[in-house]
Amino acid sequence: MRAAVVAGFLAVPLLLTGCVVEPVPAPSGPLGPGTTAGGGTPGVPATSAPLETTQSSNKAPVYWIGRSGQNVFLYREFRDVPEQENPVTRALRAMMSEQPLDPDFFTPWQNPSSLATSISGKDVINVDVSEDAFNSNLDADMAARAVQQLVYTATAAAASSGLIDSGQQIRVRILVDGHTDYPAFKHIRLGDLMSRAPGMVAPVWIIDPQEGVEMGAGSVKITGRSTKAGSRLRWQILKGTEGAVKMPYLTGETTAAAEAGQSGIFTLAPKLPAGDYELKVAQAGTGDGPDLNADTRTFSVR
Repeated sequence: MRAAVVAGFLAVPLLLTGCVVEPVPAPSGPLGPGTTAGGGTPGVPATSAPLETTQSSNKAPVYWIGRSGQNVFLYREFRDVPEQENPVTRALRAMMSEQPLDPDFFTPWQNPSSLATSISGKDVINVDVSEDAFNSNLDADMAARAVQQLVYTATAAAASSGLIDSGQQIRVRILVDGHTDYPAFKHIRLGDLMSRAPGMVAPVWIIDPQEGVEMGAGSVKITGRSTKAGSRLRWQILKGTEGAVKMPYLTGETTAAAEAGQSGIFTLAPKLPAGDYELKVAQAGTGDGPDLNADTRTFSVR
């Protein structure tokens, strides 16, 4: 695994073989080829993020793996990518060869020597990748997340670029050096059609701002999504001090939208002066229980 990944995650008890300190419960249980349903980890809705819609931006939607509490989920960033290849190929190449903007995320994929994608019919994405992309030592649960990371990224890129209608279920077939039946990361047999597995995507997810961006002073637009429509969310904004320590600045609650077409979306518009900030959004706990599935993001206002 890349030195950057290892350095960033050796101290964290993830499911990387050789780095395990304690087992991490799977949000939807072990997943195999073609599996689309998941079981129940408490506090984790067994749903997948709505498929991305067509956008005019040239940025590629890329999913990464990240940790929230005792669970491991998929999170999305939009990335600038070269336009020499088709949208699905360049999104997957970014997923396999680049590092996430958010230091809380990572990818176990390696930069492949060959990568090609095509679309069959109206709803099937074919991905043919070289064997060297799988040169990371993972256990079965993390291997399932890595394969779903590819499925989510491929389907997101196809839908957001308009190559496939986002109103239907999109499936992905993964080939390795042109062949089926390859054991991905030595655990997940490839070749069958696969779709997005519920429970893999983060239950709470900040969309904008992305990690490390600079925004104009005044009313700052914050958007995100919860996989549970109509859920109550708590948010907190920390502001950096002269000693670089971030202190609580604003707190509040909001409700994720329940309307069709906007399901789970939440928006905030706090007025912020110039400074460095950290945003935290989480599902509100019940009673005296702790908040769940927090996502965090750092950004600056200038």
